Amino acid sequence: MRDDVSVVDVHCHAWPDRIAERALGGRSPQLPRRGNGTISGLREAMARSAVDQAVVLGIADEARHVDGVNRFVAAQKAEGFLGFGTVHPDLPVEENLAILRRTGIRGVKLHTLFQGFALDDPRMYALYEAFGSEIAVIAHVGSGGDRAANERGTPRMIRDIVRTFPELRLVCCHFGGYHQLDDAEAELLGLDVHLETSWPPTLAELAPERVREIIGRHGADRIVFGSDWPMADPAAEIAAIKRLGLSDEDTEGILGKNFLRLLGADAQPSEG
Repeated sequence: MRDDVSVVDVHCHAWPDRIAERALGGRSPQLPRRGNGTISGLREAMARSAVDQAVVLGIADEARHVDGVNRFVAAQKAEGFLGFGTVHPDLPVEENLAILRRTGIRGVKLHTLFQGFALDDPRMYALYEAFGSEIAVIAHVGSGGDRAANERGTPRMIRDIVRTFPELRLVCCHFGGYHQLDDAEAELLGLDVHLETSWPPTLAELAPERVREIIGRHGADRIVFGSDWPMADPAAEIAAIKRLGLSDEDTEGILGKNFLRLLGADAQPSEG
């Protein structure tokens, strides 16, 4: 892999300093923490890991927080981060879109574990239709909560969404099925959807031969790197990808080029 290749971590969580400790405390308490969830902490992790760009993901657990979360994400975009904001189906489609456009945000994070909706909720289908190819989506898929939460974002739901909305630019976290990997392999491999590599606490928990097979079957050009910071260490996750023994071209694509190609013009830094 060449030294001049840009590394992009597409899966980073951060909050305003005043609420970061409290917000992080409510997220996946079973996982170890590799950072404090602040923007300054993320910058430090990027420097230690040689990550060139990071995507700050905003999540509004309730509809009343959508505007504030998106304003925070927009501020991080103005500071040079890539930013994916939030929507909530308890708001009308038009209001969700108006907030995104007002804040200049062209991508959203969907997190069924914390936001309380299912990916196949009819209200979400109305949002996917409205997004078209304008608003990109990064979605948690798979388990991580209680039984009810684990069934709100499944690989089969993603399969149906991809087939129903072929224009949607969609990235599925955790290879499309956190702790639902058998289903993800059966339902998603080969579909026109990008799969993201995070597997907290570390990708190294998965057998490397299985990861290589998934990448080979799906296509390395549709795999993107994410760490899930601060639930995982970006440096360790990058090292795990490099240890897979893929070609330099495939490794460079996964670590940055594929995501930047997916975003296109939306990957350009904000001018504030």
